[in-house]
Amino acid sequence: MATEIKFGTSGWRAIVADEFTFGNVRRAVTGIAKYVAAQPGEHSVLVGRDPRFLGELFVAKTANLLASHGVRPLVIPEAAPTPAISYAVRQHKTGGAINFTASHNPPEYNGIKFSTPDGAPALPEVTKQIEANIQALGDAPVADAAEPKEKFEEVDVKPSYLKRLADLVDLKAVQKSGIKVVFDPFWGAARGYSCHILREHGVEVATVHDYRDVLFGGHAPEPDDHLLGKCKEKMKETGAALGIATDGDADRFGIVDGDGTFIQPNYVIALLFDYLVETRGWRNGVAKSVATTNLVNALAEFHKIELHETPVGFKYIGELINKDAIVIGGEESAGLTIRGHVPEKDGVIAGLLMAEMVAVRGKSIGEQLKALFAKVGEFYPMRENFRLTPEVKASFVEKIKHDPTEIGGRKVTGVVRTDGLKLVLDDGSWVCYRLSGTEPVVRVYSESRKQSESQPLSDAAKAWVMA
Repeated sequence: MATEIKFGTSGWRAIVADEFTFGNVRRAVTGIAKYVAAQPGEHSVLVGRDPRFLGELFVAKTANLLASHGVRPLVIPEAAPTPAISYAVRQHKTGGAINFTASHNPPEYNGIKFSTPDGAPALPEVTKQIEANIQALGDAPVADAAEPKEKFEEVDVKPSYLKRLADLVDLKAVQKSGIKVVFDPFWGAARGYSCHILREHGVEVATVHDYRDVLFGGHAPEPDDHLLGKCKEKMKETGAALGIATDGDADRFGIVDGDGTFIQPNYVIALLFDYLVETRGWRNGVAKSVATTNLVNALAEFHKIELHETPVGFKYIGELINKDAIVIGGEESAGLTIRGHVPEKDGVIAGLLMAEMVAVRGKSIGEQLKALFAKVGEFYPMRENFRLTPEVKASFVEKIKHDPTEIGGRKVTGVVRTDGLKLVLDDGSWVCYRLSGTEPVVRVYSESRKQSESQPLSDAAKAWVMA
């Protein structure tokens, strides 16, 4: 029986040689090719990848298969960031893009992200059609397509994407400030991107993990605090004011302050929102997923700017970018984009904008965060994944259908069901529960208004799962 291929919030991912096989890739690509061929307009698709194992071969076979279905492939020969591919879709006016990446997942994974002609991640109504096309293939294997007589058109996505970033970020201000930066691409697709554009504009940049390693150092290419040790060492060595990092396909970011403190993504989104309103004068709205810090809510109220609270999944924020409805949109899982840019997460622009913010304001990120708290109040978000036994999961699924009145002895004053179950408490603190669709895990988010209450609130939120 054929593997069921499902496109989640960021495409289809699986373990190489387990479910992510050449046979299943051919089935997935055939489903996409049939979808694109049935659409009006341009029947062409960009085909790209991150630096993972076998990426070049997956791209080559995909190009052949697309061509066999009457869809013109435009091949990206080098590993490229997801946001650069997104921008190229719009520049070349293609019918979409197939990107071989498993993003921040461990090295044994690979995946397929499909973007639609607007450069955004495919919405559920699109992926359902692709899944139906795949299912219609049945259990019969899909054969490899014949090699073409002529080489397919190749596209270098880097120059136009970096030019667009230079339009959106005040790199002259970064250069003028004299700050030094360390960039950690985590062996990923942003190698030669963030460092290149900064150096091109006269900024002193040092790099770590700046070579290809399909095993990503033996762990997930995720720019999180516990994996940024080399970046922090290089910052101390060079006297850098800022460390910026990206994940495997550069759609996520990691930020380190000059003193070596990791700045969690929730705070990065809030700081950049405040900064962009201040420096660009944009006031058209702000978007955040339901699990992202309410510091954004407080700033929206302070600046009198419309707030959009979306389900988890960047495609929902991408829709608002395409409508020019927001200044910035972000998710606590380290994804953001800004007005006038791609409707896709962009870890590269996140790092560059943080460099601009530090340069222009002339203060460390920690100092700026304290000023933000003084303006709208303190917020302390946490997130933990909590693995469930089948019995506990079944019980919990039933439990979250009902609205609780208290958590850890504290009164619940509001219930939000935009995505999962979010419970707002009497002092503005909150907890949120989201069940994973792929494994027996519940994601437990919490946010307290006092630092001393952060861990107790998280503990109470987890205890409620088992109660």
